[in-house]
Amino acid sequence: MKKNKIIYVPLAVDILHSGHLNIINKAKKYGRVVIGLLSDSAIAEYKNIPSLGFNERIKIVKSLKNVSKIIKQDTWDYTDVLNKLKPNYFIHGDDWRKGIQKKTREKVIKVLKKNGGKLIEVPYSKNISSSSIKVDLVNHLTPTSRVSILKRLLDNKKIVRVLEAHSPLSGLIAENSKFIRGRITEQFDAMWSSSLTDSSVKGKPDNQALDFSSRFNSIGDLFDVTTKPLIFDADNGGRLEHLSFTIRTLERLGVSAIMIEDKIGLKKNSLFKDQSGAQQDTIKDFCKKIDLIKKTRNSQDFLIGARIESFILGKGLKDGLKRAEAYSKAGADLILIHSKEKTPKEIFSFSKIFKKSKFFKPLVSVPSTYSKTTESMLIKNGFQIVIYANHLLRASYPAMEDAAKSILKNKRSFELENKISSVNEVINLIK
Repeated sequence: MKKNKIIYVPLAVDILHSGHLNIINKAKKYGRVVIGLLSDSAIAEYKNIPSLGFNERIKIVKSLKNVSKIIKQDTWDYTDVLNKLKPNYFIHGDDWRKGIQKKTREKVIKVLKKNGGKLIEVPYSKNISSSSIKVDLVNHLTPTSRVSILKRLLDNKKIVRVLEAHSPLSGLIAENSKFIRGRITEQFDAMWSSSLTDSSVKGKPDNQALDFSSRFNSIGDLFDVTTKPLIFDADNGGRLEHLSFTIRTLERLGVSAIMIEDKIGLKKNSLFKDQSGAQQDTIKDFCKKIDLIKKTRNSQDFLIGARIESFILGKGLKDGLKRAEAYSKAGADLILIHSKEKTPKEIFSFSKIFKKSKFFKPLVSVPSTYSKTTESMLIKNGFQIVIYANHLLRASYPAMEDAAKSILKNKRSFELENKISSVNEVINLIK
């Protein structure tokens, strides 16, 4: 009987659209519809974590009248669930015949055949625009839901890949850049608002000449066109009496984390060779900042990052470890151990000891100077966030300078045309 037949439909459902409804309605014609809702960790394994968490997505699917049951699908390998459920039909869009899911499809067919099931493929809904879906995501992503994404990434990914974004255009690059590696789509998970790049793009020195209010406006513009979470580089956090205002504003905007460093006095970029005059805050006073942020934030989804400058200022490993434990006890959710060495030797010596501590918190790396260090090496040594802190700005400057020189040299732009994006490429990025 039709009503006794089991129809299995795997879905992600970040945004419910007509393509999903088409598949579910098609499935209902064959029997009882069982949705395999992909978990956050399953989705994050192969692409960006969904904007909506699993609990939010399951509420959406439960509201659909043609769904009989929902199963949490923790992996893209459907073998176990198909062997257990033994569905009569497995329904999927036909867009998986090519690309990263092709091998998954072949495996599903093999398991279905063994259990007497059948694959039904629904034509891909070509009228659904991926760009319009992206616009919907941006428009429906509330500050509260955006704030929570970073924490969910940490819960579901081995390493969170963060790229600086100093403008809405660079944010779109961070948002849309992809590299297909086998079944996996490599993407950036989050954005970094850097004091260095934010001040540089405005022609100001990186010495806190640019106040936070100006940067808040920039973040608002960035969030108008992107969906990824953002970590805010707040230098040393500024004056204690102003810090509460900063935190409330960042949360209201939808920022996911603040990163504060334990240097005090006039800002001097940590990558400068000359650190004379630079001072490190006392552990007691820096913990006061962490405690204030902890008490001010509205949600624990807003994360507190503590950046330790002990290696930068020549204080050494012992001092760095002492500070890490103290900052963690005070309420820091993330620990960034900073280094300007050409190798990761000293940060790995730090992580080797700290990851054994009962006060261990996820470690953050900014490999600007030790750029040969791979993400797999960072994972192996206990790091869970990697920040590419200034690379888009650094890439853009020589490209723009060369373009300007080329026009001056040739008194025309023709020689540039094969080196720069077409106008159509820029238009397509922004639409």
